[in-house]
Amino acid sequence: MNDINYKKIVKKYAPKEKKLKHAISAFLVGGALGLFSNIITTFLNKMGMSIKDATVVVLILYIFLATLFTSLGFFDDLVSKCFCGLIIPITGFAHSICSSILDYKKDGLVTGIGSNAFKLAGSVILYGVVAAFILCLIKVILYG
Repeated sequence: MNDINYKKIVKKYAPKEKKLKHAISAFLVGGALGLFSNIITTFLNKMGMSIKDATVVVLILYIFLATLFTSLGFFDDLVSKCFCGLIIPITGFAHSICSSILDYKKDGLVTGIGSNAFKLAGSVILYGVVAAFILCLIKVILYG
C-alpha cells in the first residue's frame, strides 16, 4: 500500500472533529469562568479587599481547583466535555504539573517528582520566557 492510499483510508475512518461545537463550548465555558472570576473579585472587593489582591485570590482558587480535580482524577473528563474553555492558561498549567507529579510519584521525590514535575509545563515556561524576551526587545527597539 502506498502513502496516498493509506492517507485516504485514514481520512475515511478517522472521527470527524466538530470544530464549531468545540468553539462554542470553549467560548461558553471560558466565558462562564471569566464571569465567575469577575463575580468573586467584585464580591471580595466589596468586602474590603483590593482588586489586585482579589485577583490573586481567584487565581489561587483556580490553581487549587485544577490541582484538586486532577488529583481526584476527573479533570480530564471535564476537559473532554468542556474542551479548551476549561484549559485557560492557569488551570492548564496547574493540571500539567500535577499530572506529571502523579505519574512519577512512584519513582521517588528526587528522580520521580523532582525531575519530572515540569515535564509537560517546561515547554510552556521556556517558550513563554523566549516570547517575552523577544517582545521586550521589539518594544525597546521600536519605542526606546
